[in-house]
Amino acid sequence: MEEKQLAGCIDHTLLAATATSEDIRQLCQEAVNYGFHSVSINPRWIPLAAEILQRTKVKVSGVVSLPLGADTTKIKVAQTKQAIFDGADEIDMVADLASIIEGNSKYLSTQLRAVVKVCHSMKPTVLLKVIIESAALTREQKIFARQIADSCGVDFVKTSTGMNPAGGATVEDIKLMKQFAGNCKIKAAGGIQTAKQALEMLEAGAERIGTSSGLKIVNQFRAGQIQ
Repeated sequence: MEEKQLAGCIDHTLLAATATSEDIRQLCQEAVNYGFHSVSINPRWIPLAAEILQRTKVKVSGVVSLPLGADTTKIKVAQTKQAIFDGADEIDMVADLASIIEGNSKYLSTQLRAVVKVCHSMKPTVLLKVIIESAALTREQKIFARQIADSCGVDFVKTSTGMNPAGGATVEDIKLMKQFAGNCKIKAAGGIQTAKQALEMLEAGAERIGTSSGLKIVNQFRAGQIQ
């Protein structure tokens, strides 16, 4: 893999509640300079990021229902619409974890289909990445969530918010999700801080990396520090 390819897999992330407009401006400039795929930010900052990045190749990823995912379908649909109208090219939405744990396919499917409908009705289509908080789930629950997401037409299943005490992405989870991939792609996120970790996730089957350590990862790769 070349440096450009690695950088192009990274969603450059800043979700701190204390982030300021200056922090967002810096994030966007870093994303442009390093060739990251997108910036991943809170809804508060989507209009600013969209304005800064409008003449670049860097996408704007807006988060929905972070960090708990417990909002109702109506709220998630409204948040998604607002994020898109404000300039988001992609949506990272936290799934309803209770429905995954309980195996409530009806509730989960209804919610995912409603948000997919909003994203995919846009022109151009807005990608939907659904976060399942894999570290908090059993093997069977991970497979269930993956299969429901695939049946609903979700574009990506994402491992983690990076905010759950259960932990973040693991190579084992990526391999499991890849095994039951269907048409969904995989985004690894949560605790990925080194080039070695990022490359392991990509090798295991992830196609996108969500991290606030993008600069460190690319700089390590550039320096050959991947052991």
